[in-house]
Amino acid sequence: MKKTVTKTAQKTEAELHKELGQLRNEIIKSKLESKMSPQKDTNANMKKRKQIAVILTILNSKKLKS
Repeated sequence: MKKTVTKTAQKTEAELHKELGQLRNEIIKSKLESKMSPQKDTNANMKKRKQIAVILTILNSKKLKS
């Protein structure tokens, strides 16, 4: 998890916003797909939600620094 945070912290705000949008879209799509057929990795949405939390935390800390 620490490696993910350091890699994410090195990205620019524009890249973080783009990645945030992509993750949110993936969660929405996977929720719809799970209604049709069961997922192999049932914990995938939770992992993506944790990535979103990391991105939002980093964006907030960058906003407070400037």
